[in-house]
Amino acid sequence: MDRRELAGFLRGRRERIAPADVGLPAGPRRRTPGLRREEVAQLAYISTEYYTRLEQARGPRPSREVLSGLARALRLSDAERDHLHHLAGAPPGPPVGPSREVRQSILDLLGRLPQAAAIVLSATYEVIAWNDLAAALLGDFSALPRHERNLVRHAFLAPRSDTRLHDPAEAEAFARAAAGHLRAAAARYPDDPEVAALVGDLLSGSAEFARLWADHDVRTGPGLRKTLRHPLLGALTLNCDVLDIADRDQRVVIYTADPGSPAEEALRLLSVVGTQRMDVPG
Repeated sequence: MDRRELAGFLRGRRERIAPADVGLPAGPRRRTPGLRREEVAQLAYISTEYYTRLEQARGPRPSREVLSGLARALRLSDAERDHLHHLAGAPPGPPVGPSREVRQSILDLLGRLPQAAAIVLSATYEVIAWNDLAAALLGDFSALPRHERNLVRHAFLAPRSDTRLHDPAEAEAFARAAAGHLRAAAARYPDDPEVAALVGDLLSGSAEFARLWADHDVRTGPGLRKTLRHPLLGALTLNCDVLDIADRDQRVVIYTADPGSPAEEALRLLSVVGTQRMDVPG
């Protein structure tokens, strides 16, 4: 274990993260950049005293569970996670939780789809990347705290009046597919506290999710057509194609419109105006 290098690495990674990146308010009294030590400790499920000792190069060797918590709290890439484990003298094993690092080539792909709304989902339905048209169509994800970017959380826990992401007629099919995907993800990542917390929130907050969860169904069927309701443009019937990124356990969801359809005109308009309000004078 290289305590000095580990301390410097933790401090450098902590200082690069903005509070908003992890859903925390910036607050008026931040004298240094990044997160506070106590915030990292809270996100990693460890004590502030223990984390402080690690940053001061005087802590004991962290367990694999602690390292996984730190990697998640500090939003480390796969390479940074491996480096953290090597500094701590504990060579990395398989990831405890779903990867949130999106390959640059996939990010580039999203930017090259100006006439399609595209998002990247983690194994737990968290929206972890999106293009401009997706933000205009589905909502500005950058304005939401991280936990509110989860589509399965939105489907089961959002007010029933909020039907932007899924038409009521398609809600049951999406709910069943989402529950099946999440059950499979929970089996793949049994030690990840974020996955467990998400399942717990859904079970306690949604009778519908609890019913579907009790079915133990992991079968998921592709939805080739989706009707999305935009607050100003109304119902848009779109093609919905899903591309699997197997090595990251992620999916790219691409929404496109049939050529010459009203939905194509609506997407073209959205690609111009973006996320700005069209019902308010400029």
